[in-house]
Amino acid sequence: MSPSRAWLRPVILVLIIAAWLGVGAMGGQTFGKLSEVQENEASAFLPESAESTQAAQLQQQFSPSTSVPGIFVVDGISGEEDLATVSQFVDDVVNTSIEGDTEGRTIGDVLLPPASEQMPQVIPSEDGEAALVGFSVDAAVVEETVGEESLGLLTADTIRNVWTEQDTELDGHLTGGLGVLADLTEAFAGIDGILLVVALAVVLVILLIVYRSPVLPFLVLATSMIALTGAILAVYAMANADIITLNGQSQGIMFILVVGATTDYALLLVARYREELLRVPSPYQAMARAWRRSLEPIAASAITVILGLLVLLLSDLKSNAALGPAGALGITAAFIAALTLLPALLLIGGKHARGVFWPSMPRYNEEQSDTDADPSEGKGFWPKVARGVSAHPRRTWILAAAGLVVLSAFLPTFKNSGLGEQEVFTTETDSVLGTEVLEAHFDAGASSPVRIFVPEQDGEAALAATQEVDGIAEASFLTPSVAQGAPAGAVPNEEPLVVDGMVEVVAVTEVASSSNEASDIVAEVRDNVQEVNEEALVGGKAAEQLDTRLTTQRDTLIIIPTILAVILIVLVFLLRAIVAPVVIVLANILSYGAAIGLSAILFNTVFGFPGSDPAVPLLGFVFLVALGVDYSIFLMSRAREESLVHGTRAGTRRALAVTGGVITSAGIVLAATFAALGVIPLIFLAQIAVIVGVGVLIDTFVVRSLLVPGLVTELGRKSWWPWQRGIED
Repeated sequence: MSPSRAWLRPVILVLIIAAWLGVGAMGGQTFGKLSEVQENEASAFLPESAESTQAAQLQQQFSPSTSVPGIFVVDGISGEEDLATVSQFVDDVVNTSIEGDTEGRTIGDVLLPPASEQMPQVIPSEDGEAALVGFSVDAAVVEETVGEESLGLLTADTIRNVWTEQDTELDGHLTGGLGVLADLTEAFAGIDGILLVVALAVVLVILLIVYRSPVLPFLVLATSMIALTGAILAVYAMANADIITLNGQSQGIMFILVVGATTDYALLLVARYREELLRVPSPYQAMARAWRRSLEPIAASAITVILGLLVLLLSDLKSNAALGPAGALGITAAFIAALTLLPALLLIGGKHARGVFWPSMPRYNEEQSDTDADPSEGKGFWPKVARGVSAHPRRTWILAAAGLVVLSAFLPTFKNSGLGEQEVFTTETDSVLGTEVLEAHFDAGASSPVRIFVPEQDGEAALAATQEVDGIAEASFLTPSVAQGAPAGAVPNEEPLVVDGMVEVVAVTEVASSSNEASDIVAEVRDNVQEVNEEALVGGKAAEQLDTRLTTQRDTLIIIPTILAVILIVLVFLLRAIVAPVVIVLANILSYGAAIGLSAILFNTVFGFPGSDPAVPLLGFVFLVALGVDYSIFLMSRAREESLVHGTRAGTRRALAVTGGVITSAGIVLAATFAALGVIPLIFLAQIAVIVGVGVLIDTFVVRSLLVPGLVTELGRKSWWPWQRGIED
């Protein structure tokens, strides 16, 4: 820029910063509102084609009113006096106003049917050691919000608080759909607060160690936070307009993606900027050169992750499909902020801009500006690694690959058949304790039975086929009186309720409907009744879990090959080669296998997890392959740049030496930010944190440092085939 127009520089910087501060102000107001547009019910994520979804639509014709079952179980019953205590609790709770409800409604007002029409009954167990009370809450009430609070959560809290106030030593727990939903809501409440605080604190500590500066880390964190507010604005608008179905897990992962990606891009840009400050006197000129040379690898990285996430739109599960655009918007915000806001913040000091690196400010070195010193000849750790890989490439990549293969051998031990609702928490929640009592003393599936719909003429055969299945405690037809809330058999010899020529069989499982075992029972029920009539539909809570598992299996077969193809195409365009991209993709597949194998060891022996959500391996693949390939992109884009001048062997060696430190820092930052997901007490997020964390570290220290550079050095100029002209070995 000519001296006469130099005044424009600070004006442009101020305008950029002001624009981003405006985004931050608007996004900050939206920050706490994402919970208002969340949907955490599994049924909301299934496709219309799912059998349980079709069954749920048919059930509306049989039982138009919809309720969320709340089961309050009491353990330690020893006689009539204890049962009287529970009855008194029921009287108290139905007359208690819901805490925080501005309309002043009582618990009895929101039940279906209302307590004024039918009081909840105390039902003792057959062994006389427990009792249960059913609080079926109007589903419309559960979905309401009071301020930022869910009315369903307020209802559950009120019931639990009334029990706490009872003068008794009996153990009481709220479980069923209402209890589980309340515990999930409380778990996700930490996403807006503790998750972000922990993630930012971890990143700050790492950046302070990396930069040894009291200023620069806060500029990077400010960029991450403002990028996050921009992403929140866009995601909230889409969820509020019902374009995407957002859940708490997707929100938490998006937060981590934005913070981790912004920091990674910042590390790469700042490292290149620092290099250029040693070569040119003007910070503006140094930033211009660093920006141009960082743009291609950062853009390729962002595009790879964005396209990889958007492939999730192919998922039939709306929760996965929503994570795609939410995550892609987050990465887009990170990319734009890292290349606009961060440079502006770094240059705000003008000719004194080097001060952001204080006390280790890079000084202009006129001699260094005219030389092309080989960074691999230095005395640091990464120059030594680079020289070792260059000297023994075959030994290096074979040993690295062998280690990954050994870890991958444990991949079959990964349990991904699913989790029951009571198994999704990493901590002991009230609903989980309630389910344990329910299973110990009652037919636990009674609160959410399996519902089978068949033509009237096949009703008796379908009922018999259902009763033959192991794990079914009882099965009967839905009759008009039962549909109105009466217990089964209350009206002797009552005919089944018939709607449009269809009847409904209601089956109770011996295990809780939210358990993994109940889903297996449903699969057998479907096989049996569809032999009677292939148009039979089987639904209910357990059927929804089964359909989620089946849908995820279908998604995996489509999404994984598509992501690999997308990443390969991006790499071909970036590296202008075919062989090197294929090497990188194959290396990352092996890295994923090793990450899952190591995670399986940790889950089974260290953490003792009962299993995993079927979507965990799929999402782990999306994140690991899309994010893990970033480090190979950062390395290989620099390797191609150096190889054009120095040849493949020397170029790869120099690239590994000069990028080793910054890529390692980026990998540690990303692993640490994903590890922050562990503060949310859900197994799903804890497992994603472990898989991505160990996978990123494997990519950082093995794949990018040893396997890929060893293979590329071994192949020489063939790595750049078929466009290797001008590149030597």
